[in-house]
Amino acid sequence: MDKTSTHLFVPIPHEEREICLGANGSVAHVTRVIRMIQGRWKLPILFRLYADPSMRTLKLKRDLPGVTQKVLTEQLRQLANDGLIERIDFGELPRRVEYQLSEMGRQLLPVLIAMRKFSVSHLS
Repeated sequence: MDKTSTHLFVPIPHEEREICLGANGSVAHVTRVIRMIQGRWKLPILFRLYADPSMRTLKLKRDLPGVTQKVLTEQLRQLANDGLIERIDFGELPRRVEYQLSEMGRQLLPVLIAMRKFSVSHLS
């Protein structure tokens, strides 16, 4: 390692650096999770679904003032594709669809709460 390349320095034994760096390292996994929750409405949707076990799209739209139907639909689709929420289609007419957290989405809650605690403890 070049002595001026300090961005590659990881304070763990050389053999364990792949835990942090590389294609399967921590950076890749943390970046993946951030991508899953990135977006103006994804966190509000997730927290709303933490509070209520199952919700219809219209109720979510009412509870998230300012979100458009198009953006809400896109964000719900992305969250479902990433496995954080589940879309339940009841196959009824008129159409009835509800969203709920998946098991993976429920497992994310302690991480988000830890992030909140970190933020609160580091206020300027």
